[in-house]
Amino acid sequence: MWGIVRQNVGGASGLSSQVMRLRPVASAMRNYSSATKEMTVRDALNSALDEEMAADPNVFVMGEEVGEYQGAYKITKGLLDKYGPERVVDTPITEAGFAGIGVGSAYHGLRPVIEFMTFNFSMQAIDHVINSAAKSNYMSAGQINVPIVFRGPNGPAAGVGAQHSQCYGAWYGSVPGLKVLVPYSSEDARGLLKAAIRDPDPVVFLENELLYGESFPVSAEVLDSSFCLPIGKAKIEREGKDITITAFSKMVGYALKAAEILEKDGINAEVINLRSIRPLDRATINASVRKTNRLVTVEEGFPQHGIGAEICASVVEDSFGYLDAPVERVAGADVPTPYAANLERMAFPQIEDIVRAAKRACYRAVPMAATA
Repeated sequence: MWGIVRQNVGGASGLSSQVMRLRPVASAMRNYSSATKEMTVRDALNSALDEEMAADPNVFVMGEEVGEYQGAYKITKGLLDKYGPERVVDTPITEAGFAGIGVGSAYHGLRPVIEFMTFNFSMQAIDHVINSAAKSNYMSAGQINVPIVFRGPNGPAAGVGAQHSQCYGAWYGSVPGLKVLVPYSSEDARGLLKAAIRDPDPVVFLENELLYGESFPVSAEVLDSSFCLPIGKAKIEREGKDITITAFSKMVGYALKAAEILEKDGINAEVINLRSIRPLDRATINASVRKTNRLVTVEEGFPQHGIGAEICASVVEDSFGYLDAPVERVAGADVPTPYAANLERMAFPQIEDIVRAAKRACYRAVPMAATA
């Protein structure tokens, strides 16, 4: 990496920026694909990293166990052998240190991808993420870009306790200067990670550990090296007319399964995969609510000051007259995550919780207040 920095400071950054501007962007607005084969989220992330590193010598990866161990979750598998230790940099357990080095290298025109073994550990580096990365473009009057990606698993996994189970979507989503992406499928993972690496601003890329091994259908278009998804654009995963359900990351799958159950009861649900928390695609959300007249928001984070609360505020501000029922928020419990498996399950949204909320909004169930 230090050799890259020396070369870049010596004048390569101008050429690199020209190359980046010339890279294919034709697929940026094509956010839907026709499926032809299956790919795991893990392979989607790995292939996106590989292709972006091959296309731009300024892209490098840094974090704990990303090299010799091939990545804690094997997202960086094979990259050390292919690109060498200057571009796949193993670090000690020092998030504040390697996040700071990453931000500094981005100041000099490199494009670091910083891996946190879990985003819970990003709290050790949050000063660099927010004060050093997110605010520098504004504080320099636009003279300094910070093209850096902070990526890793976010939110709860299974049996890892309160200190390793938190969702940071609302935390980072509240910070001006950051872009916050939340992939669900393999298409999301490939297209959004490529967009994040190519972006001139800092991006927080929140993955989900339990989705890494999940396979999703992808098309030849998605597998093309030029494929890229637009940042800030949600995807309607399932069209419907009776109620809108918004979700991100793993909860998109839960929302889709809930929609299948609701269909059996005559409720046609529209499911929106947010893909991006900041910027938030308010236009797509409000257009859907104006069609369905009802809304359920789903997230694994805490309910207070959450993503669902922001979506609710947006809909009340822009589409209040279209609502036929109160907005329902399905979120994690307002407690630190329990370790016991039975309590942990109760602390996070389940498919049946989404179904009940949707039925309440459609007046197909007894309201919660009536049963209290």
